[in-house]
Amino acid sequence: MIEIKVVNKGHQQLPAYATPLSAGMDLRANLDEPVTLRPMERRLFKTGLFISLPAGFEAQVRPRSGLALKHGITVLNTPGTVDADYRGEIGVCLINLSQEDFTVNDGERIAQLVIARHEQGEFVVVDELDETERGAGGYGHTGVK
Repeated sequence: MIEIKVVNKGHQQLPAYATPLSAGMDLRANLDEPVTLRPMERRLFKTGLFISLPAGFEAQVRPRSGLALKHGITVLNTPGTVDADYRGEIGVCLINLSQEDFTVNDGERIAQLVIARHEQGEFVVVDELDETERGAGGYGHTGVK
């Protein structure tokens, strides 16, 4: 487990893992009053959290499956990336994909935060790429069955 430095300027508890094998920690809305998202409306929700990640790590902001299935609420830029050198407040860009208004209340669990290792790559210009069985087959090339 890695250490993540955090400043909590909000009034919500810190994110925590719900079970010993959870990959994500729940992020909560830090609101002064409830906010209603109308159908197809998107809005940035603040969490009050500021973090410092070690080099080689990122935090991914991901949707909560229950909100997506039951209410059509998802993270618009999923997964949102929090880079190791970002020091601003973590925000969650939610969109309402349902046909009904949805109200977000203070302290409501609105997204998950997953801490992940990553690598940086360096492009090397070549004249051609190696051959593979798949080749240039892209979107849908394997069919649906």
